[in-house]
Amino acid sequence: MHEKDRLRAHYKQKRRAFDTSHKAKLDAQVAAKVLAYCRAHQRFQHIHFFLPIAKLSEIDTFPIVRELLAAGNHVYTSITDHVNGGMKTVEIFSNTQYVNDQWGIPVPIEAEEVDEKCIEIVFIPLLVCDLKGNRIGYGKGFYDQFLSRLSPEVFKVGLSYFVPEISIPAEPHDISLDICILPSGIIEFN
Repeated sequence: MHEKDRLRAHYKQKRRAFDTSHKAKLDAQVAAKVLAYCRAHQRFQHIHFFLPIAKLSEIDTFPIVRELLAAGNHVYTSITDHVNGGMKTVEIFSNTQYVNDQWGIPVPIEAEEVDEKCIEIVFIPLLVCDLKGNRIGYGKGFYDQFLSRLSPEVFKVGLSYFVPEISIPAEPHDISLDICILPSGIIEFN
């Protein structure tokens, strides 16, 4: 666990060090690659996205979400229950409004929970991944728990600013990525 904590702290610091213009450039590069990937894989019509925590310098997914909605996709996100440790899935629309919760997570206002079985692809927040698709998030396990409820066929995509580490310690409950999209390209895992 010590290695995961070290990597988590290291990549949080690297993200915090980005200046605004550099981060915006990286966000635009990631967005262009995500949108190109979705256009090339139109079988994915029910798409789950994380919404960015600005204070943690997460990749800004709002421009991607807007483009996917304009293209006619069904887009979903999750609302985190920090007390009970779960997440509920809600559909979002072009007119959805948001308010930040106490952790800075954008939460859709007046969103209704939907059945997660419709989700075909999930875009997952992370700090860094490794060459096998193992990832490091914030260590709370929300996404592992969420992913474990979905069909094994759901495609799992990480979004990261950073090239993968060679190896990250994995635990039995960890669910690995299928691909990771970076500003510089896409990495596929076996």
